[in-house]
Amino acid sequence: QAQVVESGGDFVRPGGSLRLSCTASGITFSNYRVTWYRQVPGKERESVASISAPGATSTYAESVKGRFFVSRDNSKNTALLTMNTLKSEDTAVYYCRADNIYNSREFWGQGTQVTVSS
Repeated sequence: QAQVVESGGDFVRPGGSLRLSCTASGITFSNYRVTWYRQVPGKERESVASISAPGATSTYAESVKGRFFVSRDNSKNTALLTMNTLKSEDTAVYYCRADNIYNSREFWGQGTQVTVSS
């Protein structure tokens, strides 16, 4: 079954770090761009970071630049979102989306909760 699954969400104090994983199965992962989104109740889902299919380029939302880093290992079908200097406003459910660069296929994970609080 083709899918992507996030993991790594947790409770962390402000200033702390977390690393989220997005692991794909049933797809040729190297054909997929990966984008991390987050959503809080009552707000629209927002894109926070994206990495190209080969992993050569990445983009970040202004709110996370310099604190979040996206990477991937296509040999392990995994993308990572490393989050440093976390703030309370980073609290959200984080989602991984993989979209195929050659066709319209896309997969969303189920989300993983990140809570930043003192």
